Amino acid sequence: MSFREAEILRRRAQAFLRNSSRLLEEKEWDLAVFCLEQYCQLLLKYKLLVKRGSYPRSHSLRRLIRELGEHAPKVLILVEDLGKLHYVARLEEAYIASRYLPYEYEEREVKDLYRFVVEVFRPLVEAV
Repeated sequence: MSFREAEILRRRAQAFLRNSSRLLEEKEWDLAVFCLEQYCQLLLKYKLLVKRGSYPRSHSLRRLIRELGEHAPKVLILVEDLGKLHYVARLEEAYIASRYLPYEYEEREVKDLYRFVVEVFRPLVEAV
């Protein structure tokens, strides 16, 4: 693991979260959701890189959470609790839907996903 690579992932993750907030204000729902997913993905990869020196080349948030859970079992609540898994799955779907499918997100669902990421996902993963 290189400290530089880890720092790039951490910094980029934070930028995606800031960008998502800005896009919410601009009512760009689809891009805001995409940025939320990218934040989650990069934060998980950053934590895996720090904990074990590598991370899988995968876009699956569920897989990344389970792998991080091998080092920090507390994060497994994100895939073991059905309510939280619902949010994680929606974010994971956003990776494809917001880029390739003619699907439009609605304001309230994007704001709800943003709330989940900031209030639930971020504190759990950053504590690792």
